[in-house]
Amino acid sequence: MIKRMVIMLIAVAVVLGGVFGFQVFKGIMIKKFMSAMASPPQTVSAGKAGYSQWQPTIEALGSLRAVRGADLSIEVSGVVDSISFNSGDDVEQGAVLLKLRSEDDAAKLESLQATAQLNQINYDRDQKQLKIQAVSQANLDTDAANLKNANAQVAQQQAILDKKTLRAPFAGHLGIRAVDLGQYLSAGTAIVTLQALDPIFLDFFVPQQAIDQVRLGQTVAVKIDAYKDQTFNGEITALNPKVDASSRNVQVRATLKNADHRLLPGMYATVAIATGAPQNYITLPQTSITYNPYGNTVYIVDSKGADAAGKPQLIARQTFVTTGPTRGDQVAVLKGVNDGDMIVTAGQIKLHNGSTVLIDNSISPTADAAPNVPLDR
Repeated sequence: MIKRMVIMLIAVAVVLGGVFGFQVFKGIMIKKFMSAMASPPQTVSAGKAGYSQWQPTIEALGSLRAVRGADLSIEVSGVVDSISFNSGDDVEQGAVLLKLRSEDDAAKLESLQATAQLNQINYDRDQKQLKIQAVSQANLDTDAANLKNANAQVAQQQAILDKKTLRAPFAGHLGIRAVDLGQYLSAGTAIVTLQALDPIFLDFFVPQQAIDQVRLGQTVAVKIDAYKDQTFNGEITALNPKVDASSRNVQVRATLKNADHRLLPGMYATVAIATGAPQNYITLPQTSITYNPYGNTVYIVDSKGADAAGKPQLIARQTFVTTGPTRGDQVAVLKGVNDGDMIVTAGQIKLHNGSTVLIDNSISPTADAAPNVPLDR
């Protein structure tokens, strides 16, 4: 009985020992296999950080407006009798543009002028007769009053007649004619727009924090999306003497030369005002920065020599950075990156601190300081 019990215990110990031994062996082999299996390198784009010279600027959005511009209309009603301009003409100040039918007003003016001439004759005759006491002073005074009243009526009628003629109030470029011959016009009906285009104004706003950097005579660089490859230069000629209480912005006006009339009132423009001396910044593509609420980071690629196969071993190291101003696709880094550091510019979403990387720059993000972005308007 005891012998059988011993044999059974030995058999159970052998079985349990085999089971536990197999489990230990399996754990050791799994650990060995996992340690031998390294993570594959992640493919990223990367580039060296370097210094760039930046000109500090204040950027703003603005609109062009004519130095002098008006939608011309006429003060009185009437039928269009003649039109003396074509759409798109350049006209001088005082040029006759349009006349309304005015025969009855001209006839009334002639009648009033005849009355005024008769009153003038009576006044002159009585003035001579007064010297020989042929008339009284009262008669002469009455003649003077009648003459003055007649002349006033002539001037009034002449003003009414003049209002039926539209003249250019200043020299400029006419727009598209909006009326036709024989058309009845009510007072105030827009007839044509007149714009003085050379020079031309650009109105824009800057925040009150930047007003101490803006001064009269300062040069501005202006870009219009209609002329993407051209920059227009102008000069600040006026500053509004008050700050807009709702936006805390100050209106600024620049003047641009426009001899070829390429710039038109109402155009949208971007403005850059150079301020201060140029500064050197370490510059990276904006895609290099991972923006987080707790701090912005980049991945720096460090070389750790060669691996067992003799290939360079590159390791990604995450570091916090302090960013500065931006310019186009670029961002200035004030702290955290040194000149010459290899920085991951794309693909960092796949990385963690210590990841091995493989650099492939066949497709790299743009880092243009002044990218041309097409605007659909």
